[in-house]
Amino acid sequence: MVFRTFTLLLATLAVLALAVGTPFTAIGLVALPVYLAVILTGVMVPQLAMFAPMVLRLDSTAQEIALTFDDGPGATSTREVLAVLAGFGAKATFFVLGEKVRATPDILREIAEAGHAIGIHGDWHDRLFSLRHPGRIVAEIERARDAVAAITGQRPSLLRPPLGHVSPRTAVAAKRLGMTLVGWTVRGRDGLAGATAEAVQRRVVSGLRPGAIVLLHDAAERDDRVPAGVTALPAIITEANRRGLRCVPMSQSRGPA
Repeated sequence: MVFRTFTLLLATLAVLALAVGTPFTAIGLVALPVYLAVILTGVMVPQLAMFAPMVLRLDSTAQEIALTFDDGPGATSTREVLAVLAGFGAKATFFVLGEKVRATPDILREIAEAGHAIGIHGDWHDRLFSLRHPGRIVAEIERARDAVAAITGQRPSLLRPPLGHVSPRTAVAAKRLGMTLVGWTVRGRDGLAGATAEAVQRRVVSGLRPGAIVLLHDAAERDDRVPAGVTALPAIITEANRRGLRCVPMSQSRGPA
């Protein structure tokens, strides 16, 4: 709230200074780029929840964490993740892309039948998603929800936009659809091509605490590369179990199912 108020005041200062003119023009010319930088920060850092409420941890005081996976389903890597989860009796939440759901419907069916939760990550991995017109954002989300519903009979209400970026336009679309925006508490950065399983494990384990939402990937963004998080997953769950933390799916009402 403080961050949003500061941004509004900064924008007002910039506009007034430029409107009044000399000698206030210089102030406006300084305030405007600062304002734009603040807005960009709000879009790229969802933890600030600048434009809309974000779920950044579970609504629970129990010894539970949520493992979440983006960018799938992957033709082979998602099944590897499902096998690991099944071996530990762990549940997770998969934020899927509509185009991949349509390409691999059997895998999405396996995710649902295994008792995992399903959210939307977009219809395709559009890196400019947060800059699109709200109407287009709504249409793409709905197309992805249609793809999931055709297989599972349910329309997800959890949304994590591509890259996790949330702009005022994303916020408008999510509100229009009644969807809950989901961020994360700790992320493995396993979507990067150069990531290693060891580095992902260290990064995630450092943030394993009750209520944590862990961001990993069950598929690469655009190719068949297996994300390092898939390899790191057994060690991550093992450490969570050692700490007495149970891996649970997120419910469509935002907390643990």
